[in-house]
Amino acid sequence: MHETTAYEITTPRPWTPAPATAAQPVILPADIPPGVDWVTLPNGVRTLAYTHPTPAPPIPVTPTQPIPAWAKTTALLAPTVGGGIAAAGIGLSYAAPGFIAMSHALWSAAALVVAAVIAVPVLLRTARRAVGGGTGSGGSTTHITQNITATGLFGRAHGTLNHH
Repeated sequence: MHETTAYEITTPRPWTPAPATAAQPVILPADIPPGVDWVTLPNGVRTLAYTHPTPAPPIPVTPTQPIPAWAKTTALLAPTVGGGIAAAGIGLSYAAPGFIAMSHALWSAAALVVAAVIAVPVLLRTARRAVGGGTGSGGSTTHITQNITATGLFGRAHGTLNHH
C-alpha cells in the first residue's frame, strides 16, 4: 500500500570562505542598483545587501518674521528715485544744446569783461591826457618812486620813498 522512500540524512558542512586565489567578480559602483549597498557581516565578510535609506533630518522651521517698515519704505522709494533719475537724464539730454549755447555765451561774456577791464583804464588815461594834459590844479606832476630791498627768503625788508 504505502511505498516508503528512503531519504539520506546529512549534516551541513561548515561554511568556509573561498580561497584568496579565486577570482572575485568586480562590481563597479555604477552597476549597484539603488537600495543596495556594501555591508560587513559579523564574521567580517563584505557583501551586497538591501539597505533601508536613512531618513533626512527634518529642516527646522523658523517662524516668519514681519518685514521691517524701513525695508518696505525703501522698496517703495526705489522705483520712484530711479524714475526721477531717468527723467532727469532725459531732461538733460533735451537741454544739452541749450547748455552748450549758454556755455558759449558765458565764455563770450567773460571775454567781454576781460576786455572791458583792460580797455576802460586805457581809454580813461587817453581821455584824461587829451582833455587836461593829466595835470592837477598846480600844473606840475609829482612822481613818487619806492625802492624796497630784502635779504634772504625771510629777511627783513627796507624801503625808501622818493618824491620828485
